[in-house]
Amino acid sequence: MKLEGSCHCGSVRFTLESGQYYPFMRCYCSICRKTAGGGGYAINLGGDNASLHVQGREHLTVYRAKMPDGEVSTGERHFCKHCGSALWLYDPSYPDLVHPHASAIDTELPTPPEHTHLLLNSKASWVEVQRGSKDKYFDEYPDESLAQWHERVVGH
Repeated sequence: MKLEGSCHCGSVRFTLESGQYYPFMRCYCSICRKTAGGGGYAINLGGDNASLHVQGREHLTVYRAKMPDGEVSTGERHFCKHCGSALWLYDPSYPDLVHPHASAIDTELPTPPEHTHLLLNSKASWVEVQRGSKDKYFDEYPDESLAQWHERVVGH
């Protein structure tokens, strides 16, 4: 599916192809929560990095998070340097992938039939987890990838 996205002020626009476009995975880690998660979590989608086309690249800035062990993450969180919109995560450790934030996508996305809640051990105390009857919950990382979830739930 072709996804179109943008920042709030319109300085950055992007498109990419995605086989993992259901916004099902909610990450409660402190990095996602503080950089992109107004509701206490962020939702990342999966996409093909080779298909990423960006207009307004000069308006981007990148944040690499400091991890609890003091190391700097290899993950590059791309933001608009004018309005602060979180746009996508790219990690050179996985060069074929890019993970746009669902909140930056302008294309109509399908409603997922279930959600995966991950890194709940990092959840802020004020966050109320919305619990669905089919949802899965993990203190750490889930036992299936974005691609595996899409194959199991939506058949691709």
